[in-house]
Amino acid sequence: MTLRSLVRCGALITMEPHSGPIGPGAILIDQGRIVDVGRELHAPDASVIDASDMIVLPGFVDTHRHTWQSCLRHRCVDIHPTVQYFQEMMFKRGPRYRPEDVWIGNYLGAISALESGITTMLDWSQVQNSPEHSDAAIDALRQSGIRAVFGHGWSLTDPNYRAAGSTLGHPRDIVRLRREHFASDDALLTLVMAGRGPEIADTATWQADLALARELGIRSSIHMGAHAFNGAKRGIAAMNDHALLGPDLTFVHCNSNGDDEIQMIADHGVTVSLGVNVEMNSIGIGDIPLDRFLSVGVRPSLSGDTETLGSADMFSQMRSALAFYRSFVGGGHSRAKNAPETITTDDVLEFATVQGAKANGLLHKVGTIAVGKSADIIMLRMGDLNLMPVIDPVASVVSGAHAGNVDTVMVAGRVLKKDGKMVGVDVADVRRRATESQKFILQD
Repeated sequence: MTLRSLVRCGALITMEPHSGPIGPGAILIDQGRIVDVGRELHAPDASVIDASDMIVLPGFVDTHRHTWQSCLRHRCVDIHPTVQYFQEMMFKRGPRYRPEDVWIGNYLGAISALESGITTMLDWSQVQNSPEHSDAAIDALRQSGIRAVFGHGWSLTDPNYRAAGSTLGHPRDIVRLRREHFASDDALLTLVMAGRGPEIADTATWQADLALARELGIRSSIHMGAHAFNGAKRGIAAMNDHALLGPDLTFVHCNSNGDDEIQMIADHGVTVSLGVNVEMNSIGIGDIPLDRFLSVGVRPSLSGDTETLGSADMFSQMRSALAFYRSFVGGGHSRAKNAPETITTDDVLEFATVQGAKANGLLHKVGTIAVGKSADIIMLRMGDLNLMPVIDPVASVVSGAHAGNVDTVMVAGRVLKKDGKMVGVDVADVRRRATESQKFILQD
């Protein structure tokens, strides 16, 4: 079987800067990498993938997903106030998770992400109750076929990890994982530290955690300003005061951080992640800082956050971001002086692809369709009733499409979804295992 594939596209969106008008095109793939992109390509030795009736674009990139919670989908949507989510998931349910619960949660979450066109996902996993829990999470990601960044967090069986001013350092098992699972930064699975930062750990502890991540040569992803009481701690300013901000950091949420802290993010090349759908549905988290980011030139990435509180597919994030911005800024609620009057569907698709790849430290591999990059590609049917007839492919993807329109998904050239169906996934078995896990976790 040939390792070369030629994709003939009805509408090709490369997301490359200055790529020209969107129209028919072709992509030549060899051994999982893109070797040519053009209007017309000829490769007699390649197998042809006919996507002439499809919109072809880079796979979406999610930068923050608590994937282990997938079997408890929508459990906390009506919890009020939303801060009670932490009591439910972190303190009550999380300590109960067995390695097999983490495995099926991660597997279900990963294949669901793939089905909806997300080809890369940062798994923000703060359920490291034992080394076996971490190994199970990683194995599930690997079995799914997704490109994943494993965010190693902490144990939920020891509440001192989340106690205010915690002096417990990041679990040292991350050193083993770097050695045993993530020795190569060029693999399909890579590693980051899911850190607590100044809002949770005391000064010496969060500084030691960050030093450990940098010693291991990995990025750090840290929640910031997710509720008013978090923003009052001014975690970004604290890191700035110690000259520890840098482009190897991604801050998640930032809803209640000060305007001066948003400027610090811009000044130091920190990337950011917005879980827009969950943030819009969360009471007490504060306004989404998209206008404040854009006012200082920070382009955010998007995330599904947790499926216990909202929808995790990227179509929901894109539509939520677009609608929120236009309503919030257009309605005169923004306090950001230099925020753009509006954003476009091109902007939002960039957040979901290019900026996601950048925040995950993977823009050299994914996020655009370009020669030398991995063939992480998705294809949406233009002939489906909710999209036809397509006028503007980008607007169709952002404003009209859903997971059911995703016909084909490729990761590193491997087809994981074809003709609208996941390849090699036993859905009945997944449902059975997920249901059994859910019942175990929720028993009182």
